[in-house]
Amino acid sequence: MATADQNAATPPDPATRRAHALRAAVEQGVLGADLPVVGLLDAEGIRESARELRAAFATPGVTVSHAFAVKAASLVPVLRLLYAEGVGCEVASPGELALARAAGVPAHHIVLDSPAKTAAELREALALGVAVNADNPQELDRLDALLAGSETASPIGLRVNPQIGGGRIAATSTATDRSKFGLPLRDPGVMEWLVDTCVRRPWLTRLHAHTGSQGCPLELMAEGVRVTYELAERINTTAGRRQIDTLDIGGGLPVNFASDATRPTHHEYARLLRATVPGLFDGRYGIVTEFGRSLLAKHGTILARVEYAKTAGGRRIAVTHAGAQLATRTVYAPGAWPIRVTALDAKGRPKEGAPVSQDVAGPCCFAGDIVAEARELPPLEEGDLVALLDTGAYYFSTHYQYNSLPRPGIYGYACDGDAVRFATVRAPQTLDEIVAESGGAQPEALSALG
Repeated sequence: MATADQNAATPPDPATRRAHALRAAVEQGVLGADLPVVGLLDAEGIRESARELRAAFATPGVTVSHAFAVKAASLVPVLRLLYAEGVGCEVASPGELALARAAGVPAHHIVLDSPAKTAAELREALALGVAVNADNPQELDRLDALLAGSETASPIGLRVNPQIGGGRIAATSTATDRSKFGLPLRDPGVMEWLVDTCVRRPWLTRLHAHTGSQGCPLELMAEGVRVTYELAERINTTAGRRQIDTLDIGGGLPVNFASDATRPTHHEYARLLRATVPGLFDGRYGIVTEFGRSLLAKHGTILARVEYAKTAGGRRIAVTHAGAQLATRTVYAPGAWPIRVTALDAKGRPKEGAPVSQDVAGPCCFAGDIVAEARELPPLEEGDLVALLDTGAYYFSTHYQYNSLPRPGIYGYACDGDAVRFATVRAPQTLDEIVAESGGAQPEALSALG
């Protein structure tokens, strides 16, 4: 006789949840005549990624703290959901710090990593008890002045650049010889200066290193952690005490944008780290991580209407409402940031028909606003839809206001079988808000100057 558990329906997998949500977005009017483009976030998928991350690094006797890189999805409900799953925030600006606090993330679960912190930002972080990673000698001088005769609950670290090289995308490689981030360990005299500097500042208890993100192989990332670990060992030996007690290993796990498969996984990276830097997990050091893209990318989808379908030079072109204003990196650097596109009919179901070569274009008024070029898809027609997959990270939080196109609404979804519930994460930007942000309250400001 079957048990209740055996009779229970199997929870839908991420691809099935997404398919249900795309249809439901049309049926429930999330996407409609006046809302031709929306962003969708799979709430359960986000939870699953957070849990997988925590399980991957969990080690008896080792304190591990996870901080989500807010720049990857600067949306308060996302930060709130991640914090509920045990993931804090890594911030790099006053705005990101404000978002983390608005999400209810406590200061002791926040890390500040900006390379251009003002004295006011440092003062606020120290007052709150936010962890701070200093980027350069001038910032250390500012911290010296701010800490003179005072106390803070903020753990303070120093960002180092292991200078071990870059991955295949230069813009996301941060451990190159001339990277703008951190102290360059292989430059003449820097290693010795850094050890002496730490020994003379007992309040420096952390080292931070981030080798890069998309395009960086796991082996390169692990090597950056190994170099940082060896530096911590050298500092502690020189100091004659366990001064450096925590290593912030950054984030950067790359994402597979070619299929629904999640690879590599946080478990794979953690296993490589255990093999490459075993001392990191022996209990003498706390660990901080700062993953972003790997937690969100797979759980977001942009859904947009095809406004027109046309032909030019013998090739079909589907003109949609999703272009450079959302997929900025994809449009300007398609080789580095390709995107998967799914063709749907007007009801949000997979489009039928023999694939043909066609361009998927956006609404921006420049010729290069192409999201996918010569892509083999079923013929798209006016009123059909396109889904841009794997867009949960960066695509929703780095809107490019070309042509004053409004930011689309972002909606989270949850599935109970094939039933879908939506919640507003960010309301669509209104035209009044665009005018207000563009000086609408001061129309005579320049004219008054005569």
